[in-house]
Amino acid sequence: MGLHPYQRLSEAPYTALGVTAVRAALADGGLRWADVETAYTGTATTSMGLSRLMYRHLGATGIPMVQIENASASGSSAFRQAYLDVAFGVHEVALAVGVDKPLNVTAPQRAAGLLDLVGSRVSPATHFALLASRYMYETGATAEDLAQVAVKNSRNAALNPNAQRTKARTLEEVLAPPYISGVFTRLQCCPVGEGAAAALVVSEAAIDRLGLNGDRAVRIRSSALRSETFYGTENFDAALTSETTAVALRSAGVSIDAVDLVELHDAFTVEELLYVEAMGLCKPGQATAALSAGEFDIGGRVAVNSSGGLLAMGHPVGPTGVGQIAELTTQLRGEAGGRQHPDARVGLAHMVGVGAVCAVHVLSRS
Repeated sequence: MGLHPYQRLSEAPYTALGVTAVRAALADGGLRWADVETAYTGTATTSMGLSRLMYRHLGATGIPMVQIENASASGSSAFRQAYLDVAFGVHEVALAVGVDKPLNVTAPQRAAGLLDLVGSRVSPATHFALLASRYMYETGATAEDLAQVAVKNSRNAALNPNAQRTKARTLEEVLAPPYISGVFTRLQCCPVGEGAAAALVVSEAAIDRLGLNGDRAVRIRSSALRSETFYGTENFDAALTSETTAVALRSAGVSIDAVDLVELHDAFTVEELLYVEAMGLCKPGQATAALSAGEFDIGGRVAVNSSGGLLAMGHPVGPTGVGQIAELTTQLRGEAGGRQHPDARVGLAHMVGVGAVCAVHVLSRS
């Protein structure tokens, strides 16, 4: 795996971001570009056809390349395709790259001819602010309880050299205005910047054939991708998360209690609380108590968003899902330094794409 640090929009071309991450992944795995047999690029906010311009800097080897857009789950979906290629024996070495610059952020409603009553769509911040109000009403949680998610994740990101927000924040700092929507302050909403992440998926046969260091290999136990169904009045983001996580865990042959690490979609603070409950990491309505008790800290019962999550590591969209895989890989290898979760053996990565899709991957020490 390899990363280009997440950052604010800059003058750097996306090609430089992506190539940096790919070269880092090749060096990390001990492979050459010529060893890569297929490549999938997850991207959502930059441009069509960007794979060709990026990969030509590495060499025109004639490999198949495919771009994948699946909203926030674009990188996760690219990683899933690389995994499927290797799992079914189509290729032995597959590359998944996420890369984006926030230059072309659009929604499909206008193209679909859908107009709402106010002439604009409800923004994600408002959608989740309404869910935050509902969560506080139903569970008795306070605005301070929600803000503690950002406090924890900023503390983790301060130990992550690839994070966009690298300063640990106090509760007072997180609660400080300006307000974005409802109870959400600026630091309770993820930054959308730029960056890149790359992961190489390699078969066991290729590890032997290419003479790679199998001791550093992390095994993909399962990959699940689902789209929403009809949930009535239930929160569809959480319901879809619950269903997809159950599929991934069942396929991996592990229970949620065996998971040591979780990287989840926390674009807004309330999401982490909703999703840990939906996954079964705690009982409904008990997430704030578990958070307060340190159960989701590095060194706690299960480390949630040890990278800093979307809230602090950042959410450049295309790279985010692949970046989660990079964090789990680093942790499962025991190479996370100051943010290392002790004796990490099983990790779970979770991304939601506009509530319409959800991707969950389970990884473990080989």
